[in-house]
Amino acid sequence: MATKVLYPAKISTQTHNKQACTIFQMGHTPLLRISYRGLDDFRVLRRRIFFPHCWKLAVIQASFSHSSVADPIRLPLNNNSGSQLKSNEAALILIRHGESLWNEKNLFTGCVDVPLTQKGVEEAIEAGKRISNIPVDIIYTSALIRAQMTAMLAMTQHRRKKVPIIMHNESQRFIEWTQIYSVETKRQSIPVIPAWQLNERMYGELQGLNKQETAERFGKERVHEWRRSYDIPPPNGESLEMCADRAVAYFKENIEPRLLIGNNVLIAAHGNSLRSIIMYLDKLSSQEVINLELSTGIPMLYICKEGKFIRRGSPTGPNEASVYAYTWNLASYRQKLDNILQ
Repeated sequence: MATKVLYPAKISTQTHNKQACTIFQMGHTPLLRISYRGLDDFRVLRRRIFFPHCWKLAVIQASFSHSSVADPIRLPLNNNSGSQLKSNEAALILIRHGESLWNEKNLFTGCVDVPLTQKGVEEAIEAGKRISNIPVDIIYTSALIRAQMTAMLAMTQHRRKKVPIIMHNESQRFIEWTQIYSVETKRQSIPVIPAWQLNERMYGELQGLNKQETAERFGKERVHEWRRSYDIPPPNGESLEMCADRAVAYFKENIEPRLLIGNNVLIAAHGNSLRSIIMYLDKLSSQEVINLELSTGIPMLYICKEGKFIRRGSPTGPNEASVYAYTWNLASYRQKLDNILQ
């Protein structure tokens, strides 16, 4: 059976504040491409019918949020240019960060920025071995060091040996100072996009407290309710529902468009932000998601194909042939790596 290929249909183009903004329709999904200084950013537009006033609003509200250190997807979208953009299949890898120093001490961590333990470092490296033959074009992490360490350490094991580089857009000066001027070096790099929206759930007044002592103080049932209910937050903290609102919105607006145009994406984040994304991908109910457990340092693989997400479980190891039999594309990519690295 011939593979179905989707091509984007251009609807409109306009320039605004030196940003060239183009609206495309990819299948049933409307995409906004923002081009600035030769770089492309993609956003899913939530409105399916486009009128001039809607287009103007989309342009004004759009912002090019990524640094120009590396160009993750310099892809032509004009079918008249002779280049065809295929949206056939893309890999999505989810990794919960390795064990942190506060995990080890059994403390509520939340949004406190705590690094990995030695065990966490080893978990991240093992996760990298498991995905070492799966393509990665762009990486998203939370703004917290334990997730960033996990992503960076995992990529040290990848056979392609591309260098992950954190994108900084804190200021225009930071963007300018971190530019790379070698085309070949850019080609051998993978952009890493930190996003606070992928942070762990904020545990409010529980952050830094010992979990066992907190259960003894407030009662096991109350603490269990704070930790495992969907819509009940701890004192001055976030519920899972509140965490899901920001994490899933960021995924839909920034990550899903990448997958729809064929970019292979790695997300290194946290138990609750990843549970939220899995809830969206697997269409889980609020009751189902609260019972979902994610182990530290264990990657989970999804395939995005024709706008649908298919869960493939966890790669079991770098030499396990069955992992790469999931799809023809993954098997082909591994064969190319074998040929290059012989």
